[in-house]
Amino acid sequence: MLSIVIPSFNEQENIPAAAREIGAVVSRLSDEYELIFVDDGSRDGSWDIITQLSDEDPHIRGLRFSRNFGKESAIFAGLKAADGDAVAVIDCDLQHPPALLSDMYSTWQDGAEVVEAVKASRGKEGIFYKMFAKSFYRIMRKSSGIDLDRTSDYKLLDRKVVDALNELPERLTFFRALSGWVGFKTARIEFDVAPRNAGKTKWSFSKLFKYALSSITGFTNVPMHIITWSGVLFFIFAIILGIQTLVNFCMGNAADGFSTVILLLLIIGSILMLGIGIIGYYLSKIYEEIKCRPRYIISQRTGNRQSKG
Repeated sequence: MLSIVIPSFNEQENIPAAAREIGAVVSRLSDEYELIFVDDGSRDGSWDIITQLSDEDPHIRGLRFSRNFGKESAIFAGLKAADGDAVAVIDCDLQHPPALLSDMYSTWQDGAEVVEAVKASRGKEGIFYKMFAKSFYRIMRKSSGIDLDRTSDYKLLDRKVVDALNELPERLTFFRALSGWVGFKTARIEFDVAPRNAGKTKWSFSKLFKYALSSITGFTNVPMHIITWSGVLFFIFAIILGIQTLVNFCMGNAADGFSTVILLLLIIGSILMLGIGIIGYYLSKIYEEIKCRPRYIISQRTGNRQSKG
């Protein structure tokens, strides 16, 4: 069986087209398949459309969150619900071309356990957004050793990979990196990002920044090391400045130094506040993890589980 997980948030304009186009491709690959739409607490008519589609097509299933928990939670809810021997994750806005599923499925049949669709081009994105994305990928690669350059959430995973991801206990997840962290035999296929089928992106810059910050701190402790190295550098600077001050004092050339003192206090204060902020952010993530609250809450389900042959 082939399962397709489709996270959806306020995508009432895209869901019918996604079901039609993805279903047309997948039906040619396998007689047994399922399309799992995960409604991430949409405030429009997304759930009503998913319910209607599942009534009309037995291959379509739906999960509805009690509120908006985020795309990461929607992906993992879909992975948990999927019954397929292979499970693909694809965006609902059709920026991930459904036709590529054929090549991804063939690559999986040839032995690949993780098939990643990587971006040959990023489509119509602003220069600032592209620079932000490249900076984020560079930081992730150098700090955690995980290369996310040109990657996307568009992936096809073998059953054993899905089971490994479902066993991870952490609440704060980053699917794009975790699918690489678990290992397994990986293959990459390039694609060009298509324009959105309809509507506008739900990702604002502030959401992307928070997402990037959470992902970095979830996979590396480099920001903590930055504080340590800043302390080492300022300690060396303090020794040099102290020696210079003693030499000037012994030679009778001691300066007033009021401006220097004020400047040093401002710099040291800024470094200390930055350090406290970084430590506080890590503590907040630890706090969220140890509460052990569920990643998501499913309020409704629709459609029947397809039986494996």
